[in-house]
Amino acid sequence: MKVTINPEKLIHKYYRKNKLAETILLEHSRMVTSRALKISNFLQSQGIAVDQNFVAEAAMLHDIGMVFTDTPELGCNGNGSYLQHGIRGKEILLQEGLPQHARVCERHIGVGLTATEIRQQNLPLPGHDMLPETIEEQIISYADLFYSKNRDNRNFEKSPDEVRAKLKQYGANKVDIFNQWLAKFEPELY
Repeated sequence: MKVTINPEKLIHKYYRKNKLAETILLEHSRMVTSRALKISNFLQSQGIAVDQNFVAEAAMLHDIGMVFTDTPELGCNGNGSYLQHGIRGKEILLQEGLPQHARVCERHIGVGLTATEIRQQNLPLPGHDMLPETIEEQIISYADLFYSKNRDNRNFEKSPDEVRAKLKQYGANKVDIFNQWLAKFEPELY
């Protein structure tokens, strides 16, 4: 029997003392989840198996670790850099007994990071690959690229060209991965 979790209840457990951050996280996560489920439905119609229940849960929880970062503009006053929100989320969800969900947290930064990139850029992250591997991890990482939590563009959806422009600063290979996902997940936008 598959255990179903209540992502919003779990978010509230860690954010109950921080209403601003909780509100921002919930708004962002709902937008990401909506897009991820739309993509999941499309892929299912194409005969590609996707665990939609897992996508719904993990998309809601992918940024749960931001509360432990030092990001005042998001209402977060922790001690880590925002780049570490994925590994903080992984820690939370492992503690909650959700290892698959924890993988999504760790691997959803941009289109993923390799151990080489982490080392070469001296990023404050563990030195192993953090690439979305499963179809569900890829869908959530992709959907997340379209939405920001920043005040100026919090409630807006980025266009594929805006996503490409952002990713381009991290290398042409990042844009290539995005384009592959775009063609597979939302071919009508490609």
